[in-house]
Amino acid sequence: MYLALLVIFLQCSELYAQGKVFTFNKVEISVEGRVQPSVQVKNGARMSIICHADISKNADFRLKHNFTIFKDGKLVFTTVSDKEDARYEIPVAKSSHTGDYECTVKAGGKLGFSTSVYVWVEGMTKPILTADRREVLEGEVVKLRCELPEEVPPLEFFFQKTKTNSAPKEKRVPEQTQNFSEVEFYVEEGDNILRFDCFGKRQVRSGWESSPKSNGTLVTVKEPFIKPILITKPSSNVTEGDKIEFECSTVVAQIRNIEIIFQKSRTILNSVRDKTLLKYSTVATQEDSGEYLCKVEQGAVSKTTKLNVFVSELFPKPMLSASMTKLDESKKLTLSCSINGFQGANFSIVRKSSSGDILLKNSEVFEIKVTVNDTGSYTCKAEVKGIVKESKPVRINVYAPVAKPTLSVVSGSPEVVLGKPLQLICHSVMGTPPITFTFYKGDEIKKSVTNDTYATFLDEDIGLNDDGGYKCDARNNHSSGVKTSNILNVTVIVPIRDASLGSVPYGEVEVGSDTAFLCSVKEGSWPIDFKFFKKTDHEVLLHEVREYSDRTIWHKKTMKRKDTGTYYCMASNRASVNVRSRPITISVILAAWQKGVIAAFVLTAMAGAGAVVLWWFLRKKKKAKGSSMEMSGEKLPRQPSDGNFYSGSGYIEDNENHMKSTDESKGPDLESAEVDYTEVEVSTLDPHRAPEQKGTETVYSEIRKTNNDSMENRHSRIYGHPDAT
Repeated sequence: MYLALLVIFLQCSELYAQGKVFTFNKVEISVEGRVQPSVQVKNGARMSIICHADISKNADFRLKHNFTIFKDGKLVFTTVSDKEDARYEIPVAKSSHTGDYECTVKAGGKLGFSTSVYVWVEGMTKPILTADRREVLEGEVVKLRCELPEEVPPLEFFFQKTKTNSAPKEKRVPEQTQNFSEVEFYVEEGDNILRFDCFGKRQVRSGWESSPKSNGTLVTVKEPFIKPILITKPSSNVTEGDKIEFECSTVVAQIRNIEIIFQKSRTILNSVRDKTLLKYSTVATQEDSGEYLCKVEQGAVSKTTKLNVFVSELFPKPMLSASMTKLDESKKLTLSCSINGFQGANFSIVRKSSSGDILLKNSEVFEIKVTVNDTGSYTCKAEVKGIVKESKPVRINVYAPVAKPTLSVVSGSPEVVLGKPLQLICHSVMGTPPITFTFYKGDEIKKSVTNDTYATFLDEDIGLNDDGGYKCDARNNHSSGVKTSNILNVTVIVPIRDASLGSVPYGEVEVGSDTAFLCSVKEGSWPIDFKFFKKTDHEVLLHEVREYSDRTIWHKKTMKRKDTGTYYCMASNRASVNVRSRPITISVILAAWQKGVIAAFVLTAMAGAGAVVLWWFLRKKKKAKGSSMEMSGEKLPRQPSDGNFYSGSGYIEDNENHMKSTDESKGPDLESAEVDYTEVEVSTLDPHRAPEQKGTETVYSEIRKTNNDSMENRHSRIYGHPDAT
């Protein structure tokens, strides 16, 4: 019975559950009931963010809703309610509440999402500014702190320092992780009452938003010492020779680390420490006119006072005059010192030196017979009432005459390759610089150079006719004038051009004969080095000679078969350029008498072979006739074949072809031995059998070497050479 009741209860529950059907139509979020993509709220106002779920049901039944509200993707509010609305209350809106809001609603296993709404809380809170002190000295530092307690970083803070009747000075400090910032301001000289304030900025979607300015903070500044007082005694207008005294003083709150410095322009004349008074005195000169400065320093504070002083001239600067400023050695030089419109000065004449002034004479006039060592700068000094003034320097140049210059080629050898530049050097071993060198090519001036002891000249236009005519001049300010070098003759080397090679005889040369090789060039300066080569796997030098001519002949004696090959020659001279000829080919062949001996031997061998064949043929015919008569009554048995049959005539023909081929070839090297032997194979036939039997008979033919003088003059010209005659 209980089981039946349980089944009925489960079926009813299933029917009841199947009857609860709902769906989300939409989920929306609003601010104060305004459904807009962007909402603006005043800072400090109350703000309500409402999440609403629009749901359709098939019946009236209760449904629990799980509401969640997010700001910039972070959870800020959540609640569970059977109502279709949830409200997130913010009693006081701050700028930190600015952001994108959205909500989600979860009910009955289903989830709904709203679109986002941007809330901008307009305005920032007022910052709070504090200072670490309210009273400071000049040169000290004020530390400030500006805070925006209700704002969220990142923020930017702006600090302002304002002093009386001046524009504010501002410092900007960005803060990424905190809502406050600290900064230090240096208190400068002249600051008295300072006002500090600050404000903040934050970045919003529409740009930058600023906070109101903070409360103003006043800081009082005190002087650690007063501006210094600078005076002169007897006055600021004095005359040269008078004594002038300077005094610089100040009043300090604390004398420790106080320093007074007295200077003119950038030069420090005197200084004192931990004192309130400085004194400085001197005998006035005209150079003492100008601006003086007294500076008092303590820590980072510095105060200055300036004073102009004018010193009247007691007497003008002296003037030094010379009888001559450029003169020859051993000449007389007179130096005179004077002051225009003034008498009674004490004069001295000195020579300037790197090691100090050299006193020559305490007088108005100085005379000397000069040498080259007297070249230099001279001045005179005048003294009145302890004031010494110096004239402008006068430069005196004493000249020794130049020596006769020498002209030479920089490379050392007085020759140049045609088309190459020629560099010359002109040198004078004596003479006071500067010396002017002039180069000549023939009578034409090519270049002038001013130098100390030498000069160079580069001639890039070298022709065939430039075999001399170079010279140079040297001169300085000495009255002796110009000195001229000897004429320099330069040899122009013409490079080798177009080498060629020929031979007699040309092309084919008989064994044992001589051959003449002619190598010549179209152009080139003598002497010329000729070299003869034969081409093999590597270059083989056969002959070399130096000739004072444009050609040379090389006689090669007793040509052999191994001398067959390709030949060329090479020519060079002092231009250091090797010129190679085109190659020629020489073939060494058998002499006519050698060919005749070989032909006679071959014919003799052929005649012997013919006689043997004829003998065999006649014998065979005779034997065949006798055998036919004996076998008239019975049949002879057939002899078995044990080889091929050779035709005698065919063998001879083949042997003749072999001899002919041998004759047409170049033949063996007849130079290798006095006697050569030829082996001839002759076939003999068995008179009792038809098949061929081979035998070998050796026939020796002696070929002796002879001098065929009649063949040496077969050619009367040098073939293959352009200069053949």
